[in-house]
Amino acid sequence: MFFLKKLLSYLILPPGIYILLFLLIGVLSKRKKIVSLLAYAGALSLYLISIEPVKDLLFYPLESRYKRPEVIEGDVIVVLGGGAYNSGYLKASSYKRLITGFLLHRKTGRPLILSGGASIGTIPEAKVMRDLLLEFGVDEKDIYADFKSRDTRENALQVKGICKKVGCKKPILVTSAFHMPRAVMIFKKAGLPVIPYPTDFKFEGRYNLYSLFPKYSVFYDSSIAIREYIGLLFYMLFY
Repeated sequence: MFFLKKLLSYLILPPGIYILLFLLIGVLSKRKKIVSLLAYAGALSLYLISIEPVKDLLFYPLESRYKRPEVIEGDVIVVLGGGAYNSGYLKASSYKRLITGFLLHRKTGRPLILSGGASIGTIPEAKVMRDLLLEFGVDEKDIYADFKSRDTRENALQVKGICKKVGCKKPILVTSAFHMPRAVMIFKKAGLPVIPYPTDFKFEGRYNLYSLFPKYSVFYDSSIAIREYIGLLFYMLFY
């Protein structure tokens, strides 16, 4: 009964309901072979990116590239924003990056650079992060902030300027593990090599029967990985 309840919930909720819809279109379109094939292809692709093993296949090449260093040798901790809501609260990735940066600061005593601007009409995420660090008890003199950058390239340029101003030459870069390859590449192209310190890992690597059921959370994570590959390709081609 429990299994049946779980199965029905996965099929009724997105993306399961859309997979069923594609399959139904495929069945009803038997006479139109191209439409039928497109429907089945849509159902299959949506199913695959909504299950945990495929999600992990997408994330593994991104997250396995850089490991956390055993010895911390940098002279400043750079935390990249991962998004904020219009209400002024950080999104999950931003919060995980910030907590990692805060713990590194507590462990090493190194100052922090927070980098993240704002969308139109919203509060810069670096300001939200700074306010949280002040609540955590971090001394204001240990916090530098970039409120202008709108993407990773601008993060790199703004952070480079702050590092030059305060005399830091070996930044420790804190960002999500899936974002680290692109961030390292962009910072290097901007003339600021960094020490990667990844956080916010998405790869799980352990599965059971329920791992093969389509879930919205997995679909969402897979979309993040696909977006990251597109971002990598874009920067390799145009910068």
